[in-house]
Amino acid sequence: MVRPKPDTDLLQFLKHVSLDCVVFGFHDNQLKILLTRIKNTELWALPGGFVRKEESLESAANRVLNERTGLDNIFLKPFNVFGDPGRSEKNPIANEIIISGVNNGLEWFNQRFISVGFYALVDFSKAVPSPDIFSDLCIWKNLNETSSLILDHNKILNSALETLRLQVNYQPLGYNLLPEKFTMPELQNLYETILGKDLDRRNFQRRMLSFKILNKLEERKTGGAHKAPFLYEFNLQNYRQALQNGLYGGW
Repeated sequence: MVRPKPDTDLLQFLKHVSLDCVVFGFHDNQLKILLTRIKNTELWALPGGFVRKEESLESAANRVLNERTGLDNIFLKPFNVFGDPGRSEKNPIANEIIISGVNNGLEWFNQRFISVGFYALVDFSKAVPSPDIFSDLCIWKNLNETSSLILDHNKILNSALETLRLQVNYQPLGYNLLPEKFTMPELQNLYETILGKDLDRRNFQRRMLSFKILNKLEERKTGGAHKAPFLYEFNLQNYRQALQNGLYGGW
């Protein structure tokens, strides 16, 4: 849930407020989720952190994700608040707090925490996952490998996924998840993976082109067994305008 640095650093953070971040990536036609494994356990958690007293929520989330991925300027949005009274009880990193010698750590973690959920879209190939002091591993996992997370992290993940599926219907998606150049089938596969359903190929291409957010390139993707499809790139000016003004229709 939360990952403070040891010792008196706890005094820098707001009490009772935490962040939990759902980081989405896309690779090998799979939607990926960034997870951390708690030391000396087989338990997995979403990346998270506290909010420093002088920070905004967005600044704190950017800092936490920079520490976990090595990336700056991440596409990041708050999507929900989680405040069930018992959500912070029996935190499985308690043993690591004792081992790490965090001053007043157990007292801190035994507080009730209201957590703000953020979701992030990142380029899988550019992220360099890095664990925090209470984790021994930080890696990407396929969405179907995330069924048993600590505390209420599955609830947070499912809420983020619902939000992402809603975004597909009124905002463009893909710039932060796909490489700079991509094919139309790769873009369609991303949408189908997020939505969890198949989409008609011709209708998908027609609609995506009607949004004016894509530039068709003269290049074709090489190395495939079939006729090489054309490559596309996002028209960033139109893409950003669509993010601000929205699209029309739904999938």
